[in-house]
Amino acid sequence: MKKLFIILFCAMSALNSLAADITYTREDSIFVCQVLREAVRTKNTSTLYFARKFLNQPYVAHTLEVGDPEQLVINTRELDCTTLVENVLALSLCARQGKTTFADFTCTLRQLRYRGGKLDGYPSRLHYFSDWILDNQKMGFVQEVTTPNPPFTGVQTLKVNYMSKHPTAYEALKNHPEFVPVIARQEQALTGMKCPYIPKSQVRKINTRDMRKAVKDGDVICITTSISGLEIAHLGFAVWKADGLHLLNASMIHKKVEEDPVLFRDYIQQRTTFTGIRVVRLK
Repeated sequence: MKKLFIILFCAMSALNSLAADITYTREDSIFVCQVLREAVRTKNTSTLYFARKFLNQPYVAHTLEVGDPEQLVINTRELDCTTLVENVLALSLCARQGKTTFADFTCTLRQLRYRGGKLDGYPSRLHYFSDWILDNQKMGFVQEVTTPNPPFTGVQTLKVNYMSKHPTAYEALKNHPEFVPVIARQEQALTGMKCPYIPKSQVRKINTRDMRKAVKDGDVICITTSISGLEIAHLGFAVWKADGLHLLNASMIHKKVEEDPVLFRDYIQQRTTFTGIRVVRLK
C-alpha cells in the first residue's frame, strides 16, 4: 500500500508541473513511475528489460497525430514500432541516471523525439529515422553501429522524399501546406548520405559468430527498405535466443508488441521490400 502511494504521489506531482503541450493519461504516468522505480531498485536498466514491459500491448498506428498544434504525446498503452523504441529508450536512459519521475521521463522523451530536444511544431519532430539517428548521436544518446565488415558489407545511399511527395497522407501536412517545403528541406539534407548496413543476403547467410559481433541484445534494429522515398520501414529490438536472432517489435501484422517466434533471418526474407538492417545502440 505504501509503495502504491509513493507511485501515485510521484505521478500526480509530475502531472501538476508539466507543460500544457503534453498529452498523456493518468495510467501512462503511473505506469512510467512504477516501472522506473522498480528498475532503479533492482538495477535493471537494459533496453530489453523495458521493452518486455510492453509485451502484448496493442499495435496502434498514428498515435502521435492527436493535436494541432503539435504536442508531446505520451502513450504507453498503444504503440507503433517507433513509439515503442522511443518509450523504451527514454525509460532506459532515465533508469541509468537513477531518475524515476514522470517529469524526468517526459523530458527525456522530448529530447529523443524532437530536433535538438526542442518541440517547435510538427516539422521539429524527427520524422525520418535516419534523421532521428543523426540528431540523437549528436546529443550523445545513441551510436549507430557500422562494423565489423562482414556483416556490414553494404552502403545505403539515402534518397528521402516520401512525405513531401505524399503530403495528403499526413494530416498535419494537409492542414498546414506551409510545412511541406520545411519537410522537403529536411529531406534534401538527408539525401545523398551514405550509411553502412547489413544487406538482407548477409542476414540470411552470415554465421552467428559474426552477427553476434555486430548486433547485441537490446540493439535497435532498423530495417531498410526499397520503397521509393523512404529509407527505414520498421524498427524493433534485437533478442538473441538459443536458436538465433529474433525481433521484439510492435507488429502491424499481429497487432501487438511481441517477441516474434520466427528467426529474424526468415522474418526479413518474407518481406520483399525489406533490404537489410542498420543497427543503433544506446550509449
